[in-house]
Amino acid sequence: MRKATRGSVISRFTHRVGAETLRLIIEEKVVMLLRRSRVEAVDVVLDASFLKAWSIRNPADNQMGLSDPDSRVGRNGRSHGLGYKLHTSVEPRHILPLASVLAPANENEKKHASSLVERTRMVLGKAGARLRSLIADSQYSSRRIRSLVEHAVIPYMSNQRCGADALRVDRLFRTHGPAGEVEVYRRRPAVEASFAFMKTQFGCPNH
Repeated sequence: MRKATRGSVISRFTHRVGAETLRLIIEEKVVMLLRRSRVEAVDVVLDASFLKAWSIRNPADNQMGLSDPDSRVGRNGRSHGLGYKLHTSVEPRHILPLASVLAPANENEKKHASSLVERTRMVLGKAGARLRSLIADSQYSSRRIRSLVEHAVIPYMSNQRCGADALRVDRLFRTHGPAGEVEVYRRRPAVEASFAFMKTQFGCPNH
């Protein structure tokens, strides 16, 4: 089995080619993999993960970084930290990242969902595939996000009105709703597996 490239090597390569060139290189590889798999319709999972900034908080503004002024204080699990959120779409069958948006940690997932879906559609289109269903947790539950796709598998939040048979997740993380949507929603952990791999293999715990 081929060993993963060390994070330090990837970091030097990123600085050398630049962020935009690196994005195009990764996109080309993703398109190639999708073409090889010969998929026509793809289920896509959305989520965001916190990345810690290499900075301390600015004493003049406790919500932003001192040496990294673009970073912001945002939620990191049950606590808060200074950094960014990596908003990512993943093809769950092969746990293949499709597109991503990096944003300050204080910005909500809903804010970047539209651009993330647009980038995802562009990548899929280059591979001759289409977005079949959008899978995400209740943080993405809004009328605007549901309208982005024909089939959105997103649980409603407890304070949102919906039909009695709507998809929901209770406090014990049990999923309730139409059997078909419950089955599709079970693919959502693929994006968490993708984040875990990137953080352990490619030096992504910190930005």
